[in-house]
Amino acid sequence: MASIERAALEIREMDDLAALDSPIHALHPLAKLLTTMVYLLTVVSFGKYDLSGLFPMVLYPALLFSLSGISVKTCFYKLRMVLPLLLAVGVFNPLLDRAPLVRLGGVALSGGVISFLTFTLKGLFCLSASFLLAATTSLDSLAAALRKLRLPKMPVTLLLLSFRYVSVMMEELAAMTTAYRLRAPGQKGIRWNAWGSFLGQLLLRSMDRAEELYASMRLRGFQGDFPYAEGRPLSGRDLAYFLLVTLGLLAFRIWNVSRLLGGLLL
Repeated sequence: MASIERAALEIREMDDLAALDSPIHALHPLAKLLTTMVYLLTVVSFGKYDLSGLFPMVLYPALLFSLSGISVKTCFYKLRMVLPLLLAVGVFNPLLDRAPLVRLGGVALSGGVISFLTFTLKGLFCLSASFLLAATTSLDSLAAALRKLRLPKMPVTLLLLSFRYVSVMMEELAAMTTAYRLRAPGQKGIRWNAWGSFLGQLLLRSMDRAEELYASMRLRGFQGDFPYAEGRPLSGRDLAYFLLVTLGLLAFRIWNVSRLLGGLLL
């Protein structure tokens, strides 16, 4: 039961992170969305053995963590359920690809090990960038940015309302489980013969809360678009951020910075 309350709290914490004040939070949502999309496309475009070329891509999330005031620990804690799945996907690569590819000192690393490390880094970088976008931008602002990209109203609205409805349902579920525990002290979980009425009450209560949520959105001007979340127009600082980051990512993709620096140091 405590896990339900913790999950509802973590959903609210994402809104709290997006409400912080930092140079990254102050950027226009569209600029952050486009930059994140460019970063994700650049990261996944690296070959499965191009570990040295991929490694400098860590600079983008590292810079955003520093400027936004969000700790790396918070990111990995929020993504703790996804990280084991990420590692599990490529864990068999070292067994399937055993041919030696590179030598590190006196140790020969197979292609499977290199591809596993490359895949893991790709996943970590993409998850970190996506988390930073969600943690520095409110969901309403992200939806408004998606509409500016001419995405259809229906999927954007479904995305927004689904997230809001899940958070509402989690809050109602936490309140109902707390009430059930108070009425049945010492009982582990919910008895099987109470699940029917429990789920029915949960559906009715969450539907009432969802109607209130939708009514409040309509009062704020929601009609399929998001005028209340658009905020200010794009500025020169937003465009400069997008262009500089994009040019830097393209440079990292074209030139292997790790090898260039290694050659200069040697």
